[in-house]
Amino acid sequence: MFIHTVAISIDGLTDDARKSDCILILGNKVNEDGTLSERLKARLDKGLELYKNGLAPEIVVSGGFGKEGFYEGTEMRNYLVKNGIKTEHVIIDNEGNTTLASAINYKKIADEQTFNSVIVVSQFYHISRTKKLLKKQDVTHIYAAHADYFELRDVYSLFREFFAYYNK
Repeated sequence: MFIHTVAISIDGLTDDARKSDCILILGNKVNEDGTLSERLKARLDKGLELYKNGLAPEIVVSGGFGKEGFYEGTEMRNYLVKNGIKTEHVIIDNEGNTTLASAINYKKIADEQTFNSVIVVSQFYHISRTKKLLKKQDVTHIYAAHADYFELRDVYSLFREFFAYYNK
């Protein structure tokens, strides 16, 4: 478990973002008042940075319907549009309730849009499992960048990721 945790930490903290067809930003909590959690906002800010630096012309946002009553993908798109991204450059997946669902849905979108490469954006501890699940969907050119947001909860999340990584 220790070796796994070190490995996914190194993988997740080692950004290898390069020019790609799109950026895939994974969802997270939208607060009860409709504001984005700091974790989700950090993911979107990283995606904005990559987009504005010309690394990809399209962004796919993937998340589900949260218990707070909001579709994560829709709220993510709204944030990106408010921050200068044209609506037509953001593709919404509101059925990405799990990382696996996001990977499956991304593959469908990639096939429809003829995307051959992707930059995954999430928390550092989530990157390795996301890349693994995308590879299982036959997505080949996968790069990543982690959100610049860290909190004490990440220790628990690293522990949780160990079991989630080997679950499917």
